Amino acid sequence: MTRETATSSRKRDHLLICCEKPVEAGDAGFEDVRLVHNALPECNMDAIETKTQFLGRTLSSPLFIAAMTGGHPDTLEVNRRLARAADRYNLGMGVGSQRAALEKPELEDSFTIVREEAPRAFLCANLGIIQLRDHGIEWAERAVEMIDAQAIAIHVNSLQEAIQPEGDHNAEGCLDALRNLCDEFPLPVIVKETGSGISAGTARIIRGAGADAIDIGGYGGTSWAKIERLRADDSGLADLGEAFLSWGIPTVVSLCEVRTAGGPIIATGGLRSGIDIAKAVALGASLGGMALPLLKPAMESEDALFAAVERIHRELCVAMFLTGSRTTRDLRHARAYITGLTRQMIENSD
Repeated sequence: MTRETATSSRKRDHLLICCEKPVEAGDAGFEDVRLVHNALPECNMDAIETKTQFLGRTLSSPLFIAAMTGGHPDTLEVNRRLARAADRYNLGMGVGSQRAALEKPELEDSFTIVREEAPRAFLCANLGIIQLRDHGIEWAERAVEMIDAQAIAIHVNSLQEAIQPEGDHNAEGCLDALRNLCDEFPLPVIVKETGSGISAGTARIIRGAGADAIDIGGYGGTSWAKIERLRADDSGLADLGEAFLSWGIPTVVSLCEVRTAGGPIIATGGLRSGIDIAKAVALGASLGGMALPLLKPAMESEDALFAAVERIHRELCVAMFLTGSRTTRDLRHARAYITGLTRQMIENSD
């Protein structure tokens, strides 16, 4: 099997495992967050305004369709449905890693379908930081051009690479590659973790390199250690995946750390409801990203996906109403109690 074919095959493996196996691990911390109830909200729930601003775009809600898939013919229909949801509800959307299509252009259809089905949506291209280092800005330009994106997410996934049979283990030179991209690229650059979270110190380095936004990709949702453990034929790699199932910074803790560095934040990692999105916004996020909760209905049907989005939006609106938040700007000032282990971790990070 060629390297190009291996990359594409891996994308299909990931999709099937996420839909058929239990791939979540840990606690993102949202159960330890309680928004303060406002018994006199003084607003009309039916007039709640969920519009939000992100990197110069007005989106209809802070729900972000987080990067999921692409790069294999079997992923095309899923991306088609996700794109239709993004266009219908005016949501931001990220695509999965475009490496497979950059290596093998005949796989581009699984990505180009997104812009075809979502001509008005805010789309984020997706390239790994290792590929950015190895191939330079040209690959970033090609990734953006492929889907006519308005921004590019550079994903960092050291844990996955460490456990993956095909993983890249050398991360030297990545920060310089990021700085160079931020200096020269005409579109916003988002740095995105994929399930292990970002600390305050790393966030400051990312912002210092010139990144426009950070997607924290915290611990507590889909676990790439668990996915790669399930993929592994080698018992040693499977054991390694098991050993690192609890590795990472929980999403709520990461959010509270990253907000100290300033700039827009996408909170992903274990968000499972509109209430979680409301909590994330109240704690400093601009958007709340979801992947697995949308992937499963997207695999089922377009109607199931639309119903899932509408359920999330209903939950978000009720949470806003019960905090007296007429707008997402108001929600950013809503009070929250943080308890338990999450509170302890946040206090110890100061």
